[in-house]
Amino acid sequence: MAAAMSVETDISRKVLEFLHRYQRVHQSGEGVPTTTDRIGEAYENRKSKIDSFVRRDKPIHFVIPAFPAKSPNRSKVLGSTPDLGENIALGFLQSLCDYVGHFYSPGARITICSDGHVFGDVVGVSDILVTEYRDEIEKLVAAAGWMSLDMFGLDDAFGSKDYPKLRDVLECDYSDSLEELKESIRTDAATRALFDGIHRFMFEDAMSACEGDVSKTKIRNQSKSSAYQTIRRSNAWSRVVSEHFPDALRLSIHPQPPHSEKFGLHLVGTSDSWLTPWHGVVLDDGVHRRLVKRWKAEELGATMVSRHNRPSHFVAPRIAADPKEEISA
Repeated sequence: MAAAMSVETDISRKVLEFLHRYQRVHQSGEGVPTTTDRIGEAYENRKSKIDSFVRRDKPIHFVIPAFPAKSPNRSKVLGSTPDLGENIALGFLQSLCDYVGHFYSPGARITICSDGHVFGDVVGVSDILVTEYRDEIEKLVAAAGWMSLDMFGLDDAFGSKDYPKLRDVLECDYSDSLEELKESIRTDAATRALFDGIHRFMFEDAMSACEGDVSKTKIRNQSKSSAYQTIRRSNAWSRVVSEHFPDALRLSIHPQPPHSEKFGLHLVGTSDSWLTPWHGVVLDDGVHRRLVKRWKAEELGATMVSRHNRPSHFVAPRIAADPKEEISA
């Protein structure tokens, strides 16, 4: 028995140490308090979940709400369909499962809990575009043979494609009140950081879509209301996901405090800790591929590249004075 527990602990430790290489945490200075006790508790909770899969010799199961739909802000993205950013991110998730298989032969699997239908109406993306985006994601996964990835959406959870009605179910049965959310933003630094990040995206997108003489203050207030609604819906979706996958380890695309139940994960390299493939584009400089906003790539004079007759990414190769610089970079 002791030997079996030792094997479980060793596997869990190796998996968690590997995940920490790609952890997306709050930047210092964002005011998210942590304590050794809380960080240790989070580690033990994650470890115990992994142990439960190891004891049963089952693939370790992760869930990640992600890949909702492309931002409607065309100053950030190339269009409404997946591009190289999604391809890299999906490939990374499959590789993550492959890497776990190095330490633990049953490997891992990841369920992508696509949340576009959860809040698409709030962020200005139609249900039709959300469905088309998810269909394209599933085609990418199938074409690449990424067997460790599967999808789960609002229709899978409730067995219906009446998305307005399903959003009402989320609001009524799973959502906190607006007052509860506002109180959490006031008292919890992690929730406040999440709100600030979502609000920034909402404001950028609202400014991009703005027509006529509308003040920044009005747009900022309107985007604040949208940010509240998006977070309430997202939290409700998290509860639905937990209800359907109670044993799974929860991954997140957003920066998380070290003590959080959710494990923030970088899917694609970027200097902006909040940027995702559906809010940006890939810029390939000949050495690195990283996410930037479309306007930034264009500002740098990068060239747009197409694949399969669709916009894919940008290239702006660096020219080093010494070729060795490129090799060692």
